[in-house]
This record gives sequence, structure tokens and C-alpha cells, in this order.
Amino acid sequence: MYKSFKVDINDHVASVVFNRPEKANSLHREAWEELQLIFEQMDENPEVRCIVLSGEGKHFCAGIDLSLLMDVNAYNKIECEGRKRELVRKFILILQENISAIEKCRKPVLAAIHNGCIGGGVDIATACDIRYCTDDAYFQVKEVDMGLVADIGTMQRLPKVVGYGVAAEMAYTGKKMLGPEAKEIGLVNKSFTDKESMMKGVVAMAKVIASKPPLVIRGTKHILQYTRDHSVNESLEYMATFNAAYLLSDDLTKSFEAAMTRQKPRFSN
Repeated sequence: MYKSFKVDINDHVASVVFNRPEKANSLHREAWEELQLIFEQMDENPEVRCIVLSGEGKHFCAGIDLSLLMDVNAYNKIECEGRKRELVRKFILILQENISAIEKCRKPVLAAIHNGCIGGGVDIATACDIRYCTDDAYFQVKEVDMGLVADIGTMQRLPKVVGYGVAAEMAYTGKKMLGPEAKEIGLVNKSFTDKESMMKGVVAMAKVIASKPPLVIRGTKHILQYTRDHSVNESLEYMATFNAAYLLSDDLTKSFEAAMTRQKPRFSN
């Protein structure tokens, strides 16, 4: 069904896997479009409650395929500077939307990162809700070495994950942030010794999340993102309005009944 990804759904957990190992899972134009399509479909699929994003082969994701940068260079053939710049801007906005589909997906997305997470890979990882990695993983804002300002999400999301200073150091130097250090600075929640143990641990976490009330999980992701981008007072005001609409749900009733009867609750999607 998909050309650049493997997608599988089991027990309400969707596995989405970058599947261009011969290209270090770098993404060409079609792959970026497919990435957005997949997460839009996962958002609408009632059977999916949580998503695990990982990479096939040696690396997690090496970001933008060089062929895509060559497409941008083709804009130089346009004589009118205004029209040229308009098209470049549109190109950047499209790539931003491809990645933002991960963040906009109402289901939590857990990134399982091994080896290289480079350039656009960092953009993708920071759009996920939770990140895990292997000890041999490395995160690199590579754009500085390519004569570019990272423009599809890293500059906006990374500082909110690790803080301004660490993000600035990574962006200014292009240094590799290794797995254990990524854990220390909060870029990932946990660093595992190898990919096998990481995938086992991340899938187990995804299953725990998938077992919780789906409406609550979707609402929690929405509130976390709102709070990240607003003041405390604004977020509290919004929270009151949000729960006035969502608090009295079937999930609440089923959770109370399960607590009283000591039985495992069964929630609707």
C-alpha cells in the first residue's frame, strides 16, 4: 500500500516504519507526502490508539534526500525573483505540513530511534510526543554544514524540548548528540542498549497507552500541546472550557465502574 513505509496495526498500536534503508531512510518528495498521508489516516482510523515510529535498516532517518534539494535548485531557472521566492516559500510550507501531520495526529506518537537521526530526522523526531533511542543513536542538526538554516520544524520544536542553549549549540555546531547524552538533556525519555530491547520497551509502552481511555488520551495530547504554546492562565481557562465539554464521557463512567468492580475496563475507540 505504501512505497516508502511499512505500516502494521496490532492491538490498537500502529507500527509505522521508514522503509528506504538503501538511502539511510532519507525521504524524497513522494516519501514526505506519504508521511503526511499516513499520519492523517492514522488520525482518522478508530482502531489506532497509539503509534510507534521507527526505521528499517542501519538508521532511523537521514532527513531530506538530496534529490529533493536538487528540485529546489531548479527554481533558479525562473527569471522573476518574486515568483521564484513565492515557489520556494510554498515548497518549505509543504514540507512543514508533512511533518506537522505527526503533531496534529490526535493519537500519541512514540519515536524509536536507532543510529542516525539527522537533519530532517530531528524535525520528525521532535514532532513526536515521546522519544526513545539506543545508546548508539545520534541526533544531528546537520543543516548548518549544508549552508542552510533548518526550516521545517527543528528550530521551533527542539528548544521547547531541550531548552534554548542546548538547541542553539546543536544548531550552531552540527555536533552529534549521542543517545546517553540525549537522555541526560531530556531529548529522549530513555536510552536502550540495542534496537531489539528498545523496540520491545517502546511497544510495551505503546500498549499501556493504548489500554487507557482513548478520548482521554486524545484530549491529553491536545491539552499538552495547547499548554506548551500558551501561558499558565490561558491554559487553565482553556482547560476548564475543554473539560466542560469532555468530562462527562462514557470513559469516565467505565473507569469508575472498573475501579468499583476491580475489573479491566473496555473502552470504545
